[in-house]
Order: sequence, then C-alpha cells, then structure tokens
Amino acid sequence: MVKIKKLNEHALLPNYGTERSAGADLSACLEEDFLLKAGSYAKISTGLSIQVPPGYEAQVRPRSGLAAKHGITVLNSPGTIDSDYRGEVAVLLINHGEEDFLIHCGDRIAQMVIARCEQASFLPTMELDATERGIGGFGSTGV
Repeated sequence: MVKIKKLNEHALLPNYGTERSAGADLSACLEEDFLLKAGSYAKISTGLSIQVPPGYEAQVRPRSGLAAKHGITVLNSPGTIDSDYRGEVAVLLINHGEEDFLIHCGDRIAQMVIARCEQASFLPTMELDATERGIGGFGSTGV
C-alpha cells in the first residue's frame, strides 16, 4: 500500500490503465493550461504527495505515447521518489518535439512504478575482480 495525499482538490490519483500495467499514470494538476515550448523543459505539478514504504522507491517514467507522438519525455528518467520524501510529486517534462505542446489539468503526463530497492554497503579496495569485459564501456559489447 502506498499512502497518497491530495494537495489540491483537482489532483487525480494515479491510475493503472490496464489490469497488468506496471506503471500507474500521473496527471498534471494545473491552475491553467501550460505551453511546453519545443526544446524547453518544465516542472509540472501533480497535486499529490506520497508515502512510499521503506525498501521501495517510486520511479517516474515517460509515457510512450507522448514520446512517440510528440517527443515529450521525462527529463531525469527515471526520476526517483525516495521513501522518506513527503513533498509534492512533480514531473520534469522536456519537449524534444518540433512543435509546442499544450498541457491541460488532468492530462496524463508520466507513469509511476513502485519498485523494491536496497541500500548497499561500500567496501573500499585497491583491486576489483577481473571479468571478460574488463574496462570496456559505452558500446564495447557491440551494437
């Protein structure tokens, strides 16, 4: 269970589009329409705050339809909402499209996935175990 607090009467609760959806849609909560100009980015309010259980995070991800049709995506994708954060959930949207994009209150702008996560302990060392890949990165394993 994830507790959700509406910070605005017009805020919409996250909603799964289908029975097997991994992500619940997040909707914009705006006092007036917002024009996201081509090539620009903005923080868009959802009007919600959430209480993610310890050992979990909420990941804010793009909606594929907005990306495919309009070039709209989440700038810091995936954005992480930590279990101790109680502020408003906002979405950093960027318009990679060629045209300005108008966002209305209630528009589905992103999706949120609740995922298990763990904190690691870090052990300083002078040596790391050898692997076949070694230090090869960024395309070193092929296309």
